[in-house]
Amino acid sequence: MKTSLPLAARLSMLVLALSACGLVASGATAQETPIAGKATLGVTVTEAQLVATGWRASKMIHTDVYNENNEKVGRIDDLIVAPNGSVSAAVIDVGGFLGMATHRVAIPVQHFKQIAPKAILPGANKEALKKLPEFEYAKG
Repeated sequence: MKTSLPLAARLSMLVLALSACGLVASGATAQETPIAGKATLGVTVTEAQLVATGWRASKMIHTDVYNENNEKVGRIDDLIVAPNGSVSAAVIDVGGFLGMATHRVAIPVQHFKQIAPKAILPGANKEALKKLPEFEYAKG
């Protein structure tokens, strides 16, 4: 008669075997070991607290951009996210009316004094921004 071990016992044996091969950190338990094809979604309480201190991209897009003299120089049209997950550039529409004849430029976020709740780009003016090369999205 063939009997099977309880799932917890089988997972513990698997963890021991994997740790012996160096594939799981020693001290790991069956509960800590990820199961193939299974991923936990969501954020931990600590991560949620960090997210709560940030700004929603949906609120930042279409935010007016001002210089340090409180002169409006453009409007954020989009945000570019780098492969590492950080926001790398803000795409700004400069000039135009109702989206027509605007000049679109990408400005690295490091150039902003602040980007939320009010976007401030020190030293910027419409003329200088219009002289920058126009930003075009990659095809595809």
